[in-house]
Amino acid sequence: MQMSGSTPPLLSQPRVEEGADDPKLGFARTIDRSFVHRESLAEVFVTDTQPLGADAHAAAAQLPRSHAYFGDHLLQPRLYDPVLLLEACRQMGLAIAHTHYGVPFDHKFVLTTLSVDITHPDRLRVGASPCPLTALCSIGNKKVRDGRVRGYDARFRLFVSGAEVGTASVGLRFKDADGYHALRMGNRNGRPFGTTDTVAFPLVGEVPAPYLVGRSSADNVVLAGLTGEGDGVGASLRVLPHHPSLFDHPQDHLPGMVLVEAARQAALNSVLEGWGMSPAKAFPFRMEAEFVRFGELEPRTDIRTGVRSAEGGDDDVYYTQGGTVEYRSRSERSAAEPVLVDVDVRQQEETIARVVVGTLHLPELVAAHRGHGRWGRGTA
Repeated sequence: MQMSGSTPPLLSQPRVEEGADDPKLGFARTIDRSFVHRESLAEVFVTDTQPLGADAHAAAAQLPRSHAYFGDHLLQPRLYDPVLLLEACRQMGLAIAHTHYGVPFDHKFVLTTLSVDITHPDRLRVGASPCPLTALCSIGNKKVRDGRVRGYDARFRLFVSGAEVGTASVGLRFKDADGYHALRMGNRNGRPFGTTDTVAFPLVGEVPAPYLVGRSSADNVVLAGLTGEGDGVGASLRVLPHHPSLFDHPQDHLPGMVLVEAARQAALNSVLEGWGMSPAKAFPFRMEAEFVRFGELEPRTDIRTGVRSAEGGDDDVYYTQGGTVEYRSRSERSAAEPVLVDVDVRQQEETIARVVVGTLHLPELVAAHRGHGRWGRGTA
């Protein structure tokens, strides 16, 4: 996803070995939970933000070694969940808006896009200490009206102990109470809306076994009625309104991070069913989400996936340090090549979100990275 606006020189440098630690960022405590719109202290990961000038910022977060949601996956060797890094960046984007752009705390934040691209997975191994994540943030596509910032797109370069691990982006728009209410009512054609505390969520179909979607605990499975459909799978969203991470507080719509999780689980099942790649070995190195409409609480939410076509066109090429490599047929494909899954999230036959999930086979990609510096990347 392309972001508009100029990039500060600090963020466009080819390499930053220690620059992500300047200015000195604190890790002693997490920031006030109100800055990242969380009720539970356990769900706050950001520890500091600092302005660098010219719409550039630095931020820090501590990633927990163990977490009931973000740590509940089957990957071996154990790596930090890319969705955890995405959540840390989402929180950084919120904190920067409040701290450095004066966005009032009574404003609602609307997600427009999210993305994460992990380029060095070997640097995300879960070790003996919590992970110190630092980020260089470039603010672009800034929306200003009546002297107040109304939204922006934030791009992040991500570092662990000064070594770059990947990039991320978060698109945010800020609405005061009246503006948000008008937006929500327009999305609902004037119908009043409830919250996750008042709306019932009937289960649509059987909940799949956790290992089929890359989970250890059934408490974290957000799909139901999972079935094969052509070159992909279909399912319905299993809404867990009291999930401590996905629904940290009552919501009047489906949060973007819930839809991303549903897309990730559906994609992992797609590569299992279509390519025989176990969720324990399928690393979701890339996720790109575009939110088209609010996800309403009352209607059923359907998820449909399709594995990216391997017939001609630019989508059949991925990139390595040695140049471009064309995709081959399913029978000819190497386990080290990326598999891209397109996910369509729909309500009442209308798309509410589009997500692309890129996966790579974990043993091969870690071995390739050790030998060549950067492993192959898919296009999305």
